[in-house]
Amino acid sequence: MIGGIFPIFEKEISSISTFKSKPLGVKCVGFDLRAYRWIQVMMFAIEEINKDSALLPNISLGYGIFDSCASPTNSLRAALTLASRPEETSPCPPAIPALIGVAGSTQSLALARALGPFKVPMVSYFSTCACLSDRAKYPSFFRTIPSDYFQAKALAALVERFGWQWIGVIHSDNEYGYNGYKAFAKELKKHGVCIGFARTLLYTYTMDKILNIVETVKQSTVKVILAFVSVVDFYPLMQEVVKQNITGIQWIASEVWITAIQLSTPEMYQAFGGALGFVVQKIAIPKLKQFLTNISPYTDPSAAFVKDFWEVMVGCRPVSSGEHTGTETIHEVCTGNETFVNPQDVFFDVTQLRVSYNVYKAVYAIAHALHQLVFCQPVGGKIMKPCLNLSDIQPKEVTDNLHKVNFRNQFGDDVFFDANGDPPASYDIINWQLRDGQVQHVTVGHFTSTVNADYKLSIKDKDIEWRTGKTIPTSICSADCPVGTRKARIKGKPTCCFDCILCADGTIANSTGATDCTPCPREFWSNERKDECIPKTIEFLTYAEPMGIALSVVSLLGASLSLVTMIVFICYRETPVIKASNSELSCLLLFSLFLCFLCPLTFIGRPTVWTCMLRHTAFGVTFALCISCVLGKTIVVVTAFRATIPGKKTAEKFGPAQQRIIVCACTLIQIVICVLWLKLNSPFPDMVFRYSNKKIVLECNTGSEAAFYAVLGYIGILAVLCLALAFLARKLPDNFNEAKFITFSMLIFCAVWITFIPAYVSSPGKFTVAVEIFAILSSAFGLLISIFAPKCYIILIKPEKNTKRHVMGKIKK
Repeated sequence: MIGGIFPIFEKEISSISTFKSKPLGVKCVGFDLRAYRWIQVMMFAIEEINKDSALLPNISLGYGIFDSCASPTNSLRAALTLASRPEETSPCPPAIPALIGVAGSTQSLALARALGPFKVPMVSYFSTCACLSDRAKYPSFFRTIPSDYFQAKALAALVERFGWQWIGVIHSDNEYGYNGYKAFAKELKKHGVCIGFARTLLYTYTMDKILNIVETVKQSTVKVILAFVSVVDFYPLMQEVVKQNITGIQWIASEVWITAIQLSTPEMYQAFGGALGFVVQKIAIPKLKQFLTNISPYTDPSAAFVKDFWEVMVGCRPVSSGEHTGTETIHEVCTGNETFVNPQDVFFDVTQLRVSYNVYKAVYAIAHALHQLVFCQPVGGKIMKPCLNLSDIQPKEVTDNLHKVNFRNQFGDDVFFDANGDPPASYDIINWQLRDGQVQHVTVGHFTSTVNADYKLSIKDKDIEWRTGKTIPTSICSADCPVGTRKARIKGKPTCCFDCILCADGTIANSTGATDCTPCPREFWSNERKDECIPKTIEFLTYAEPMGIALSVVSLLGASLSLVTMIVFICYRETPVIKASNSELSCLLLFSLFLCFLCPLTFIGRPTVWTCMLRHTAFGVTFALCISCVLGKTIVVVTAFRATIPGKKTAEKFGPAQQRIIVCACTLIQIVICVLWLKLNSPFPDMVFRYSNKKIVLECNTGSEAAFYAVLGYIGILAVLCLALAFLARKLPDNFNEAKFITFSMLIFCAVWITFIPAYVSSPGKFTVAVEIFAILSSAFGLLISIFAPKCYIILIKPEKNTKRHVMGKIKK
């Protein structure tokens, strides 16, 4: 005999014991046609097996069916009654070999804990809690319905499929609800979906608690709500939602209630139309409809709960006395001639059997396990001789054989259990649609588990009828941030609730909903909208800009004046003023000044490898040559002054040859420094980003700061030496005042280059180059004007003073 426990009645009426009289028996109300059909499927399957010559031949299966009243205590009472050994005088075998049941996870947990230590196998058709897969706690629990582990995956995949980011959850206040919610929340977290609220619900809740849940639904911004609840728990809340006309919510259902007959009414559709949920695959069992339509209290008065069924379906109570009605309302007594009012009632629709099919598979799984145990071989073996007495069947042996069950039934489905007692997961996606005034459960997709805990989800979007029409509803806490902004979490709220903050300068977000802004490459900068990186402005001193033009003109002017002055000196080289100022050194000085004025032109324009090497070395060498010439002239002046003292022959020691040697030697030292600089660490073009975020300054990196300042330092040493020598010759006769002019020019030169260093270091970008050009031009003009302007004045404007007598006369004086 196989035991069966089903929730025939939906609710137990509680009573208070007075302890003065014997407690009344358990009284339940709310006859459930759906559960009654499950009983009939079990009876139908057993009848099929008993007629099958290949499965348990010459052995007839029986059944014992109890009502659980959807209560854990009643379920446990029924299970212990079935599992207990009968009286010694009973001819029946010692106990049931297996139990089919129960419908709820909470009830199954209670039964599995109680029966597990005794290894009594229990095959559930509607308990989905993932916690029941724990083999250490529930070693003899099996089920033909997939675990909530897969349902949670399926529900989360559905949420992600439609882009819902802000979900509400209402779950039963029991282990089924808590475990389902926990698994669902875990899967949602993987997809980055947030839960706006989570409320518990139980059929024993007071109306105040139910109204509080309804208020939460109304106040929340959540537009998609998962109801992970049982039918009994959810019904009061559904009534209140309909009563308050709360529409616009997309409901997602657990498999427990999505196809429940008592909930699928036009009244409930007003608020719950378009609901989506997962259910196990449907099947049509042949000959079952005829079996159901043959139910009658007159043909089999002792059939389980047949009188309660007849009272609900026909509307009258079959003639009987001394039996508990099982319902609160007693209808008129039947005459015995009644038939079903509506043979097309959904109860008789056997084309969409889902949970009923699970019951069917559970019966066959137990039958196959018993066949393997009794005949020591699977169904289909050649030898049909029992190897075990039926009286010797032990529940533990049935449990072991249930693990080995693996067969393909008449519908082409493989029936087997994994190591945890779970079947493979396969769900249909159901959508509530109203057709001809009736709620229809339309299949709009499919979910199948695959190897490695993966899954396959397929949905026909066009077949879905949403509560909002044909438009897929949206449910978000915060709208996606537009391009150019990023998400910023709001303290104390889930990650799906955020503010949108404009990206910082130099970073962009070129897609909506960006969590972070992406930094632009070094050569790029963000545009005003912060959605694109644009090239930074390239900055360098060009010939086209006003500053470049001005410096170029001044540079060319200085070079031209140097050439003109040189031509004047060459043309008037035989005049006393030219001869007195050492024409050879003067021309060489003018040539070096000409080169110094041309140097700034290498500082203007886009820096290249060659211009960077040329600009600094040319500047160093030309200025060294220039100061060397000034130094030579200064030494000549000083020696000329000392030669006026009797007995001194100093002037003879500093003739033209010595002057050339001094100039060449001083210049050669600078050339050596520049060659070493170029050889060891030469200047190179460089991109500088530190001056501004929005532009790149192209400049020549000196390569070696030490070499750069060595070049400047050497020029400074020559300049200081010239200044010192010229200062010694400051008391020469007034008309021959070249020493004073040299002193003045060196003071200008030193002042310019002393102020150059801090200005050079502090000037940003292209102004650094401009400062260096300005220093070169200022010092060059200082030398040109200070030394050669007085001579040109005498030669060109006061030629009467350009005589030997005038020069010599002044010397004599």
